[in-house]
Amino acid sequence: MPFTLSHKVLDEVLQKHRVKPNDLAGIDRLFGGADGYYWYHTMRHLCPRTETIVWANEEEMRAALQDHENETAAEDEVKPQVLKEAHLTAIARLLAAPG
Repeated sequence: MPFTLSHKVLDEVLQKHRVKPNDLAGIDRLFGGADGYYWYHTMRHLCPRTETIVWANEEEMRAALQDHENETAAEDEVKPQVLKEAHLTAIARLLAAPG
């Protein structure tokens, strides 16, 4: 199942679930619990504003998100966060292409 990421898709996810962009607790809940907002923001940072990323499957998506996290953590000289199963499950549900 393909997964689609873009700023438009993320904005539509928030609108569909009636969560405002500044509602950190709401975004946490929507994106898998504690640190959900972190991964939401990571996805916004990963995808340039005018582009769309499509992953063929969940494993590609997981690898892309974790690789981006690892790279940015190395740049900041901090330990990278690990994408938890709860976050991946929520992200997959929210970004799954309709079909």
